[in-house]
Amino acid sequence: MKAARALGPAAAATLAFCAGIGLAQASTTAEALPDTMGMLKHAIGVHTVEGEHQVPVLAAYLADKLRAAGFAAGDIEIIPVGETAALVARYRGTGEGKPILLSGHMDVVAAKRKDWTRDPFTLIEENGYLYGRGSADMKTAVVVLVETLIRLKHEGFKPRHDLILLLSGDEETAMASTRELAKRYHDAEFLLNADAGGGTLNPTTGKPVIYRIQAAEKTYADFHISLTSAGGHSSEPNADNAIYRLARLIDRVAAYQFPPMINEITRASLHATGAHTPGPLGAAMMQFAAHPDDAAAAATISADPAYVGQIRTTCVATMLNGGHALNALPQSASLNVNCRIFPGTSVDSVRDTLIRVIDDKSATVAVLPPPPVASPASPLRKDVIAAVSDAVHHRFPGVEIVPGMSAGASDSMYFRNAGVPSYGIDAAFTKPDDTFAHGLNEKLPASEVAAGLEFWHRVLTRLAK
Repeated sequence: MKAARALGPAAAATLAFCAGIGLAQASTTAEALPDTMGMLKHAIGVHTVEGEHQVPVLAAYLADKLRAAGFAAGDIEIIPVGETAALVARYRGTGEGKPILLSGHMDVVAAKRKDWTRDPFTLIEENGYLYGRGSADMKTAVVVLVETLIRLKHEGFKPRHDLILLLSGDEETAMASTRELAKRYHDAEFLLNADAGGGTLNPTTGKPVIYRIQAAEKTYADFHISLTSAGGHSSEPNADNAIYRLARLIDRVAAYQFPPMINEITRASLHATGAHTPGPLGAAMMQFAAHPDDAAAAATISADPAYVGQIRTTCVATMLNGGHALNALPQSASLNVNCRIFPGTSVDSVRDTLIRVIDDKSATVAVLPPPPVASPASPLRKDVIAAVSDAVHHRFPGVEIVPGMSAGASDSMYFRNAGVPSYGIDAAFTKPDDTFAHGLNEKLPASEVAAGLEFWHRVLTRLAK
């Protein structure tokens, strides 16, 4: 086992990557890599967790990097939004077309040091992976976007479209900074989001299987379910116990599955993924794509956490609270149910279903703010597909590229809701459930940093020229 070490310039990843690309391009990617890794190490070390007031610190650091590369002060703005902030940087073009927006987020999910094998806020390279909170979601992609704009500036690239980098500061929580950005920058050609889409590797062989362009995503909604009871002294228990009633209610929510659904985007994605997935799961994907009324196929897909969200609305208990004293009967108990709602399904209908499932007339069910945002699927632009295909096939010739739907929510939903076609095109190829994004010991293959630099350079120079 390779010993863990603090990250340097990741020379091994550079050599491995450059062996597969042309010499002229390898030199520019290799030259960009050390500064990228330095920025990433710094970015991982900034605790951009909700409530720690550190997103503006990271925004200022990245802004300084852009100014040092020659971006005019007037083309960079940090927008305060509560305790967080958004960063905007405009790469000036000739003004012949509407701007192309580049999206990402600087904040990360909380991480407790005592739970992690390594310090979550120190970038560590071990056994070919980069460990650290934000390595996968999504400080690596943020830094790669910044470095790509710096590289284009050094090359003197002059696009027809302005390129506007929009980095939000609370995508993982309230998305207030995202809403502010969408209000200001909705007059655009389209948006490219580095926080969605991406490539899948075979979990056994590690070979590339498929690349998805995120063209749709599910609606995010949180439902607060609350119960009350009279309470009293704990030495005099009775049947009206809010915690016991909540426990029974939770069991009903856990047992319920929303009906299977399909659309043209998920049909194409499941068909392509199934063709490259061995065993019963792959066969079920192919069968469901052809026959979405096949209950057995739906059950097989639904048993896999990585794919259940592709065919159903999902609702899951995420937080609970109950009681007010160790020696008193509870006067209240409550539960948060987080739902990812399939496109075309209304939030109200999901709430009605939850009310029916919990089957407790004394319970209140309320949608938590901010109000859920439904966003239509984006049309599949030929120029976007061609540019992404070129970048993917430069690295992995012949890999199938299909539209996809995100089971989670991203910043794209506010821009789609505002009428901006939005496409998730994360550069990374990873194995299913291998990065532990939002979880313990988050990681990303070290190879994906250099690959990301090459990917974004090729995509932007083709789309914005």
